[in-house]
Amino acid sequence: MRPALAAIRRALPAPATALLGALLWGALMGLNALAFFWQSEWQTAPRVTALTVIFALGGVLAFPLGHTLQALIARHGRPEQRFAAAFLAFALCTLCITAALYALEYRAYYAQWHGPILSLRWAFEFVFTIAGALYQFAVLGLRVYFPWGLAALFALSLAYAIKPR
Repeated sequence: MRPALAAIRRALPAPATALLGALLWGALMGLNALAFFWQSEWQTAPRVTALTVIFALGGVLAFPLGHTLQALIARHGRPEQRFAAAFLAFALCTLCITAALYALEYRAYYAQWHGPILSLRWAFEFVFTIAGALYQFAVLGLRVYFPWGLAALFALSLAYAIKPR
């Protein structure tokens, strides 16, 4: 068990890297979402703001986890392996965390109509509300990342591939 913990410890980003990377990645994901909503001519400013914050916060929370995951996947890899590891790690972490934040916000909105907490009815409503939110994010939310989020992911992965070891 100790070698696994040591590998995870080595894969963790330095605090400065984690903070700066999280802020930059979060800002890029937030700006990407804002550009998408502006280009789509959304007229409801509160919804644009709320969704932009969800996408930005998803990027902030995903960066340290993505950095750690890519370091674990491609510890001693060649540049193309580091690129693939970074692409996969940051894409998965960013999408999953943003989808989870979206689902929590979705659940918070619909909670006012749900049954008494911890009842069987509440459990069904909780599970199906979260499942509906994740489906909605997969169908409607993923397109927010195209084309600029994908370009940012490519650039970030390229930076990890050419970074000297």
